[in-house]
Amino acid sequence: MKKTVRSLTIIIAALAATLTTASASQKVVQPGPAAAGTWQLIGTTQANHTADHDGIVVKGPFDNFRRIKFKVTNAPLNMQKIVVTYDNGSPENIDVRQNIPQGGESRQIDLKGIGSRRIRRIDFWYDTKGLLNGKANVTVFGMK
Repeated sequence: MKKTVRSLTIIIAALAATLTTASASQKVVQPGPAAAGTWQLIGTTQANHTADHDGIVVKGPFDNFRRIKFKVTNAPLNMQKIVVTYDNGSPENIDVRQNIPQGGESRQIDLKGIGSRRIRRIDFWYDTKGLLNGKANVTVFGMK
């Protein structure tokens, strides 16, 4: 009986840790207004060595972007892909497959449905470039 209780305690602790890690990797951001044709900060997340993806939830109303890009600081990062989820729930899968050095930027990524779909979420899949390089901060910019 004691072994069963101990096993259940360990399982519950592991589940709690997993849920805490999953929710911590999602940041909620609310971009402010900006002039069309200028780059606007959407949000920043930290690429963790213990995870392989993170996400940013974008709250409106200033969330109609036609192009996005990423800047990586503090450590290099190998961005594999991103998934942009729009207001209507439809995802756009974008293969990035780019090694981004510390202080570097991704290419400019054109989004489908310019002006007609609002971004609700951006998920990133990546490989970090080693524990000795630190944790990479990924900052997302959008152009209206």
